[in-house]
Amino acid sequence: MVSIIVPVHNAREYLVRCLESIRHQTYDNIEVILVNDGSEDDSLKICMFYQDIDSRFKVIDKPQSGVSDTRNKGIEAARGEYLQFVDSDDWITEDATFKMVDAARKADSDMVITHFYRVVGKRITHQGHIRNEEIMNRQQFAGYMMHAPANFYYGVMWNKLFRRDIVMNNNIRCMSGLNWCEDFIFNLEYLQYAQRIYALPYPTYYYVKTKNSLIATEVTFKQTIKVKLLIFDYYKDLYKSIEMYDENKRRIQKFLISAAKDGGIFPYKLKSAVRMNGRDNDIAKADRNVTLKDRK
Repeated sequence: MVSIIVPVHNAREYLVRCLESIRHQTYDNIEVILVNDGSEDDSLKICMFYQDIDSRFKVIDKPQSGVSDTRNKGIEAARGEYLQFVDSDDWITEDATFKMVDAARKADSDMVITHFYRVVGKRITHQGHIRNEEIMNRQQFAGYMMHAPANFYYGVMWNKLFRRDIVMNNNIRCMSGLNWCEDFIFNLEYLQYAQRIYALPYPTYYYVKTKNSLIATEVTFKQTIKVKLLIFDYYKDLYKSIEMYDENKRRIQKFLISAAKDGGIFPYKLKSAVRMNGRDNDIAKADRNVTLKDRK
C-alpha cells in the first residue's frame, strides 16, 4: 500500500482539485492522510467530506505548527509500504502512483524520482534533470545531483516515492522550524540509506508556482545564507558517507553559490554577504574556489 500524505493549510481554493486527482489514481491501493495544519478557511470541512465519501481518506486535525511538523504527523500515521507526498495547492497525473510503484517493484528500488510540470497561470512547462529512464546506485545518483544541486527536481519531496521502512528505521523526519528547503534536508538524509534509485523521465506532478509564496515574500537575505549553510552540511555529509567528497570537493562546494530555478536559494554576491556578517565561513571559501567562468 502507498500512503499519500497531504499537508493542508488554508487551501480551500485548490484543495478539491488536489484531492480529486488523488482519489482517481489508477493505482487504488492507497491511504490518503490529510493533515490539517490549523486552517482558518473551509479546508478542514473539505477534508472531512472526503473522509466521509472515501474510506481510504483519513483526516488529522491539529493546531498550526508549520509544514515540516505537519508532514511528520503524516509520516507517523502512515501504514503503507511506500510514502508519497502531495502539496494541497498542486495535483498529480492519474497514473502518478502507478508509475512510481511499478518502477519501485521492477527494480526493488528504495527511491523513485520523476519529472514534473511547472504551472504558472495557464503556462505549463515540463521540468526534470535526469533525461533517461535509469536504475542507479546512490553514487551514480549523487553524480547527477552535483551538476544541478539546487534544482527543485532533487530538492523537493513531491516528485519522489520513498520506502517507509527506511524512513522509520532511520528516524528520518522533516526538520521542524524550517518552512522552506526542509524537503532537501529530508532527501539528503534519506539518500544516505537508499541503495537503488529509479529515475523516470515522465512528469507525474503539477507544481503550481505562486507569486505570493513564502520564499517570495518573507525569506530575508540573512535567512537565505543561514539555511544554505545548514543544507550544505547535510549535502557534504552525504558525499562523505559515500566516499565521493575528497575527489569532488570543488564541485560539491559549488552548491553554495548555486541558485534554485523556482526560488529558495538566491544568487547573491556571497563575498559581500560574508563581509556584512563579519566572519570568514564556508561560503567565502567556496566563493574563492570557484572561478567566474564556473559560475557562468
